[in-house]
Amino acid sequence: MPFFHTYDGTELAYHLQGEGEPLICVPGGPMRAAVYLGDLGGLSAHRQLVLLDLRGTGDSAVPDDPATYRCDRLVDDVEALRVHLALERIDLLGHSDSGNLVELYAARYPQRLRSLTLVTPGARAVGVETTDQDRTDAFALRSAEPWYEAGVSALKEIQAGRGGSEQWAAVEPFAYGRWDAAARTHAAGKATQRNARAMAVYYQDGAFDTAATVAALHNLPVPVLVLAGEYDAGPTPDRAAELAALFPQAEFAVQRGAAHFPWLDDPGAFARTVRAFLDPEVHSVQAGGIRLAYRVWGDPSALPVVLAHGRGGSSRDWTEIAEQLAADHRVYALDFRGHGLSDWTGRYSFELFRDDLHAFMEARNLAGATVVGHSMGGAAAYLLAEREPGLIGRLVVEEAPTLIPLDLPRPSAERPDEELDFDWPVVPSIDAQLNDPDPAGRERLGDITAPTLVIGGGPGSHLPQDQLARMAQQIPDCRFVTIDAGHLVHAARPADFLAALRSFGMD
Repeated sequence: MPFFHTYDGTELAYHLQGEGEPLICVPGGPMRAAVYLGDLGGLSAHRQLVLLDLRGTGDSAVPDDPATYRCDRLVDDVEALRVHLALERIDLLGHSDSGNLVELYAARYPQRLRSLTLVTPGARAVGVETTDQDRTDAFALRSAEPWYEAGVSALKEIQAGRGGSEQWAAVEPFAYGRWDAAARTHAAGKATQRNARAMAVYYQDGAFDTAATVAALHNLPVPVLVLAGEYDAGPTPDRAAELAALFPQAEFAVQRGAAHFPWLDDPGAFARTVRAFLDPEVHSVQAGGIRLAYRVWGDPSALPVVLAHGRGGSSRDWTEIAEQLAADHRVYALDFRGHGLSDWTGRYSFELFRDDLHAFMEARNLAGATVVGHSMGGAAAYLLAEREPGLIGRLVVEEAPTLIPLDLPRPSAERPDEELDFDWPVVPSIDAQLNDPDPAGRERLGDITAPTLVIGGGPGSHLPQDQLARMAQQIPDCRFVTIDAGHLVHAARPADFLAALRSFGMD
């Protein structure tokens, strides 16, 4: 394991997991060894995690001066690690109590940051404190749990200053979204991973100059993610939102069903949120209560185009088309819920995908944009055009299901063994709708007022082309063209697909 020497000569350890761009991760506790972070829900598959053992914890040495355990005096240990790694600027992540530490680092060394990720963070450094009432309210969200009553009684004892080991053990389940075997094992490790002597110093008087830190963070010139857990008592989502409001470039997210350790409660949800934030090519927006990830190309002042992918796809599917369209357009490609780096909600339907597209366009102020939808995304697009006639400027529907019941209903699909880039329940949910669709979707095609182009893939497609032709006839201002490419027209014959768009007026 690698070591380095910090400003006062203390030897500190760090652990490396994964490959790629480094992400420096500072553990909380306070003063808990970094081992409890694990691989942060599989995030190490996408970034190299640099997991720092703070002085006096894990494999790092005990300093000669115990006063250096104070939070503000640990800041230069993080800076020494940056120098040791020869990184001009760093992506920095802090969890729990180390939120305070990395906030102080951001205030002291803003020019050394590229991004800041705050996971269920402490915020005493900026004057945002979790109150007894916050904890009581957060605990009440778990009232259906069998350990709730004992935990609430223990919390009252702790708040009254009478908390012992038994009481602290009783409130432990509230830190996890599920109090299962994995959570119990994780919680049990805390006893040997924390430095009690260092904990007592971490928050000592003088650690924080709140006014100065807040002033510095108000001008922090880097993107910040504040990720809260829905059930977390410290910070609650409301307190985490207060922290996010201090930063000029903050993204705020609440992980559903999670508490204080969100990468344990739902590793996939955690990793998707952090990956989307750390990827400079990906943006996120809260739309209709769902975090939707999206990619953007082109001049912000150009005419907007929104690209909607098919089932099992993502915004990446449009890269070649988007790069070409970006010469004359501002191009947005979203990940629908359950796909790519957007939230995976577990419930899916054509109507929900329609609502995602609607909420995304509203959130990005894209009324009047051209919308191009493939397959499932095409169905979502024309359902939206039926419901909101004035929202879409032009509509392109590529190989979308016509919502006529299938002659041969699809049997139950079996989930593949390999890891998927989308949430498997999408498949049975949409198959059920294809077998027995809501007739309103096809009956309201005449309500579409946007000029529309329907593109079929010819005899190589699994969709009946005569049904696509009839769909085009039902839409008042519509053209139907065939490009002999099968179902994936824009991928198989991109030049012809783009030519069709140009002939439709997308110059």
